[in-house]
Amino acid sequence: MTLPKDLENLSPFEFKDLLIKMATSDKDRMMLNAGRGNPNFLATQARHAFLRVGDFALRESERSYSYLSASFGGMPDKEGIVERFDAYALHDEGSPGIDFISSVLSFADDHLGIKKAELLHEITEAFLGCNYPVPPKMLPLCQRIVKVYLSNQMCGAKLPTEKFDIFATEGGTAAMTYIFESMKSNGLLVKGDKIAIITPIFSPYLEIPRIPAYDLEIIDIKADEAKSWQVQQKELKKLLDPEIKLLFMVNPSNPPSVKMSNTVLKSLSELVSKKRPDLMIVTDDVYGTFADDFLSIFSVCPYNTLCVYSFSKYFGATGWRLGTIVLGNDNIFDNLIGNLSVTVKKRLDKRYSSLTDKPRELKFIDRLVADSRAVALNHTAGLSCPQQLQMMLFAIGNILDERQDYKADAKRLIRRRYAILHNAIGYTPDFDTNSVDYYSIIDLEELSLKLHGAKFSKWLMTKYTGAEFITRLADETGVVLLPGKGFDVDHPSARVSLANLTEHSYQAIGQAVRKIMDEFKGEYSSKA
Repeated sequence: MTLPKDLENLSPFEFKDLLIKMATSDKDRMMLNAGRGNPNFLATQARHAFLRVGDFALRESERSYSYLSASFGGMPDKEGIVERFDAYALHDEGSPGIDFISSVLSFADDHLGIKKAELLHEITEAFLGCNYPVPPKMLPLCQRIVKVYLSNQMCGAKLPTEKFDIFATEGGTAAMTYIFESMKSNGLLVKGDKIAIITPIFSPYLEIPRIPAYDLEIIDIKADEAKSWQVQQKELKKLLDPEIKLLFMVNPSNPPSVKMSNTVLKSLSELVSKKRPDLMIVTDDVYGTFADDFLSIFSVCPYNTLCVYSFSKYFGATGWRLGTIVLGNDNIFDNLIGNLSVTVKKRLDKRYSSLTDKPRELKFIDRLVADSRAVALNHTAGLSCPQQLQMMLFAIGNILDERQDYKADAKRLIRRRYAILHNAIGYTPDFDTNSVDYYSIIDLEELSLKLHGAKFSKWLMTKYTGAEFITRLADETGVVLLPGKGFDVDHPSARVSLANLTEHSYQAIGQAVRKIMDEFKGEYSSKA
């Protein structure tokens, strides 16, 4: 097939489509696509519970108009709902999800002060989807439970839930879309502004700021591969530039898949608090739940930070589209809006005048909600109620899992795949306490040096690009990986997702990588 002349400049995900065509050109071999991070594992307990809530909810609905046709139902009645559920649970005792729902109701009542009838009624209505999400940010009781989960997982339970608010969104994708649009609409970012991005990073996050509607200048804050992908002091000092309005990051990183160390986290928080208290921070922490003892920058800089968390990867729920925007009650975004010029404030007064007679008091998180529906449709904003129910069940399942068995299994599964992949390539991998291993970067310069020595490595780096390596890999072996350059990785490299294939497949991928590398060695030796 004809390939574009400059493969390196293609988005990794567009490049992937070309590689898939090459990998599937031979119908007698199996394609192994490790190019996308959709996990092939998922959480089942909360899904069982979702179905049981649904079954109970439909029975509750059918009580209202039992004298009409079998397909006609009504709103569930809160009065007596706990007693009816207890009878339902007793009748179906032992069915998957039943005991879990009972535990959820008891825990919420005992630990959070949420009355069983209140929670049961909210989640019953949520499953039926018979009301709009009210408030549109998130259903009140589901929000209280998800806030506990986020405090535990993002902040080590050190940030009280009453100190932050959340907006439930259609995955992390929608969250980022809403954030950039609202920051632009509210004058927090204007065309030509400087923003800093910690790289390497998820490639669309490099592309969004360059879209003409935003047209932002990007300052790279480079994580150092030689220092276990941690950001060094000389790079952090770039943030001292007062023209940099925003720091944008993914933590743990994508594709290096390494969490920010406590040392770097402390250095960054001290720099922000002492030298750049005016700096806005947006962090995507979707992989944080795979890390040991994870702390978000939000946990140490809650005033400056807007945190995005998605349930997609950890719970195997990419198709559910479950995300959150987390923002402290006292935050820089609200304060910067308060300090805007009179001209901008008047423009914003007009924008939000249909929502309140005091638009200047409207918090940024509420502006995010309104902007997500072009302001005028704010009253119908919000993540669908069934989605919010599933999100809450995922969250409370994790809270009730005191030994964190699910997390241990997920981490064990991924790290075993990591070892299998690299052992199949031909060397014993290093393990870092900050590494998450959801992805693995195969640095071709480092790999060629390990396998065949310095002279060969130097020859390979002058002869072939990373794009040429992965193109040949797809064409000859049917293995699809993504190019590291598209994620702003400096060295020729390939990203392997360790989430979406079997252990046997990762062994085959490792062997395929070694095959291509050995072919390069043969070419080098023949010309030596």
